[in-house]
Amino acid sequence: MNRIDKLFAEKQQGIISVYFTAGYPCADDTVPVIRELAGQGVDMIEVGIPFSDPMADGPVIQQSGTVALNNGMSLKKLFGQLKDIRSRVDIPLVMMGYLNPIMQYGPERFCRDCFECGIDGVIIPDLPFADYMSQYKDLGEEYGLKFIMLITPETSEERIRLIDQNTSGFIYMVSTASTTGAKDSFSEDTLEYFRKINGMGLRNPRLIGFGISNRPTFVAACGNANGAIIGSEFIRLLGREPSIAEAVNKLMGKLLKE
Repeated sequence: MNRIDKLFAEKQQGIISVYFTAGYPCADDTVPVIRELAGQGVDMIEVGIPFSDPMADGPVIQQSGTVALNNGMSLKKLFGQLKDIRSRVDIPLVMMGYLNPIMQYGPERFCRDCFECGIDGVIIPDLPFADYMSQYKDLGEEYGLKFIMLITPETSEERIRLIDQNTSGFIYMVSTASTTGAKDSFSEDTLEYFRKINGMGLRNPRLIGFGISNRPTFVAACGNANGAIIGSEFIRLLGREPSIAEAVNKLMGKLLKE
């Protein structure tokens, strides 16, 4: 069973998925960050592929990508870092990145290398759904990869149901139509959007991302989906705290104790 499916079969609520940029803050931090997150109880990890034009990302993630690229991070280097990762952690790992670097690397080569490293899923925010259906769906099935699609408050009900019917793993619910970034709370409009999706009876589990930074936003997300994705807040902590362990500890405290 794919590790993503196994996670959602065993845990239906309160799932914590954490995004970080590979190669940030230092080039060789990718595996230590993964190990520390897994060791402190995170349920799933999204490994970000740095890109020079991350259009959906806010300033915190953009800056981390710039640092990682300056550190020499590339897809080839990232796969090299992850080649033995399954001897160290067994929670689901998802690769998240934009289409351009993946196209340059080669889509089939990318999927094959994900499979060989033990990656369970892929999120490509700018992958058109039609291209997924025609070019990537079969690759995902061949290499055992879940292609996770994003929905936003602007996504039509028809498109949401099309995504739900043609993907598996989970649906990434973007909390806002704006870029990534931490928020202290969600607006009533956002909560209404959560309730609308929650009432659609979708077959896939859902995680809410963009704006999760503290206990109130985490609780609100978990009340309307299976869990939450945290990115900007963790990257901010990685850049500020004296060690990876302290950054992860602070994050878990913010989500579970504040």
